[in-house]
Amino acid sequence: MVKSELVTQLARLNPHLTRADVERVVDTVLEEISAKLADGGRVELRGFGAFSVRQREARLGRNPRTGASIAVDGKSVVHFRGGKELHDRLNAP
Repeated sequence: MVKSELVTQLARLNPHLTRADVERVVDTVLEEISAKLADGGRVELRGFGAFSVRQREARLGRNPRTGASIAVDGKSVVHFRGGKELHDRLNAP
C-alpha cells in the first residue's frame, strides 16, 4: 500500500471527512513521526509497533563491479519492531 491508497481507504471509511482533510491528517502524522525520529527519539504506536533510530558503524565495503574496497561512512537508520498484536495477526492460523 502506498500513501495515496491509504488516504483513499481512510476517506472511504470516513465519509464525513473530505479527501483533503484525510490527506492532511496522514501527512501530519507522518511528519510528526519523522520529526521525532530525526531528533533521535522513539515513536511507539500501541498494538502496532515501535520505530527507533539506530546507528550503523562505519565499515569497509566493496565495489561489486570492480571488487575494490571502499570506506562506507556510519549512518543513522530507522528500526521498526512490530508489537504483539501485529505479530499475532501476522501469524494467525
